Amino acid sequence: MSRPRVHEAAGVPPEIERELRDAFELVASASEADGVVVTPAITIDGAYLDAAGPQLRIVANYAVGVDNIDLEAARERGIVVTNTPGVLTNATAEHTLGLMLALSRRIAEGDRSLRRRDAWQWGPDFMVGEGLDGKHVLVVGPGRIGRRVGELVEALGAGASYARRGDDLRALLADADVVTLHCPLTPQTRHLIDAAALAAMKPTSILVNTARGPVVEETALVSALQEGMIGGAALDVFEFEPRVSEELLELENVVLTPHIASATRSTRHAMGMLCVSALRAVLLEGQTPQNAV
Repeated sequence: MSRPRVHEAAGVPPEIERELRDAFELVASASEADGVVVTPAITIDGAYLDAAGPQLRIVANYAVGVDNIDLEAARERGIVVTNTPGVLTNATAEHTLGLMLALSRRIAEGDRSLRRRDAWQWGPDFMVGEGLDGKHVLVVGPGRIGRRVGELVEALGAGASYARRGDDLRALLADADVVTLHCPLTPQTRHLIDAAALAAMKPTSILVNTARGPVVEETALVSALQEGMIGGAALDVFEFEPRVSEELLELENVVLTPHIASATRSTRHAMGMLCVSALRAVLLEGQTPQNAV
């Protein structure tokens, strides 16, 4: 009896590929597959699903966000879509805290200065930054990751508050020293942080984004940074990813990382195993997995 067929639409770690090979036949295209493993870099829309064919039963997304997938198109075709919730909470929260500190304590800026071999000498005012102790951190999106970020910053002496759907975001932004984004990308949150939102922030405040790039209107952010409307930005995601605007690359009051907030070895393994278990549930056991969205 033939085994169910799975297509890896993007590379996965070797140990996850071994798990897939043990349970399924790996095939070269979605048109041959009963299930596919995809990443946020791959758009799954109606055209993709139609091209894959009616035999496709599950799309396993190697991420917690599913903004790259047309859920309604999948629902219409009876295709299960799964994600990887929970297992990347701590890794993403740690990276968020790292970005905050790298920017506010000027760690990345200092690293760049030394690599350029700039002349320097220690002094009381040399590269002075800001700590988190006593600061007000606004967490936009109090899900698993957002709440964990709140716990971490409070451990360093900051106060955390949370912006929920329906809150007056502009009023909350005006009081924050750090604004950190942890909401999913939806039609309602696209460009949630636009020119007006940035204008509501303090000129000394910083913006951190480890959610999804289009939550921030990037051209408005560049203008706000260039004009000193806010103090800085630390970004792991970008509106037109993987392209990063040249203006952001040229600014010193910016810290940038290439969408790696969940990139610890154990986290990426756990994410992969959630994909494997979802594929097994649908294709081998005829069940709906717990991480179906």
